[in-house]
Amino acid sequence: MQGNRPLIGLVSDRRMVGPHPFHMVGEKYLRAVVDGADAYPVSLPSLSEGFDVLDILDRLDGLFLTGSPSNVEPRHYLGDPSRPGTWHDPDRDLAALALIPAAVRVGMPLLAVCRGFQEVNVAFGGTLHPFVHEILGYRVHKENPDDPLDVQYGPVHRVDFAEGSCLARITGTYSARVNSLHSQGIERLGEELVVEATAEDGLVEGFRVREAPGFTLAVQWHPEWKVTENPVSRAIFQAFGDACRAYRLRGLASRPPASVQA
Repeated sequence: MQGNRPLIGLVSDRRMVGPHPFHMVGEKYLRAVVDGADAYPVSLPSLSEGFDVLDILDRLDGLFLTGSPSNVEPRHYLGDPSRPGTWHDPDRDLAALALIPAAVRVGMPLLAVCRGFQEVNVAFGGTLHPFVHEILGYRVHKENPDDPLDVQYGPVHRVDFAEGSCLARITGTYSARVNSLHSQGIERLGEELVVEATAEDGLVEGFRVREAPGFTLAVQWHPEWKVTENPVSRAIFQAFGDACRAYRLRGLASRPPASVQA
C-alpha cells in the first residue's frame, strides 16, 4: 500500500547557483529510491546550524548517501591538503559525517554510493586516495566527461563479491560488471568495516559495517543509474527498500495508538 512506503532521506549537496546557495539532490538518485526501493525520497538540507541529527532520523525509515562531483575534505581523515581547484562541499561533509554514525547506531538501513561510500569510510576512521589513477597498480577509475552519459555510466570493469557477503546474498552472484566514475578511493578501510567487493586491481569497491544492528551497504560504483535495467542494481535497491519497510513497521509497532499520543 502506497501510504506505507518508507521515507528515505538523501543528504543534499550545497552548491552555488549564481550568487545563491542551493541544496540539491540529483534526479537519478531520487528516481532510484522511487523505482528501485519502492519508497519516497526526502531531500535533507546540509545546514551547518539547526540540523538536529537525532530528530531528523526519528522521522525517517532509511538513509541514502549519494554520489557527488565534490570530494570529502582531507582534513576529515588527516590527509594532505587538496590540490588547488579541488571541488569540496564542507557543509555536506559535516551533515553526512554526523548522520552516518547516528543512523548506524539506531539500526536505520543505510545505503551509500560513490561519495557516500567514501563518507562512510571516513566516518569510521578510514582514509582516501585523492587520485586513485595516480597510484601504481590501480587502473583509471574515473570517467571521460566528454563521453555521452550512457558511455560514462556504462560497465567498464568487474567487481568480485566476497564469499558470504551481503552483495552475494542479495544478488545471487559473486561478480558483476560495474561503472566507474571516481578519482577518490579507499586507501585504508575504516574500523568496523568489512569488505564486500573488490575491483580486479584490488581496490575496495564495497563494504558493510560489521555487527551493525541494521542493513548497511556501501558501494563505490553507481547502481542508481537506470536501476530497473540492471539486475544487480535492482537487487541492491530492492534489498535496501525491504530493509526500510521492515524498519518502518518495527517503528510503527512500537508507537502508542493515536488516541494515547493525543
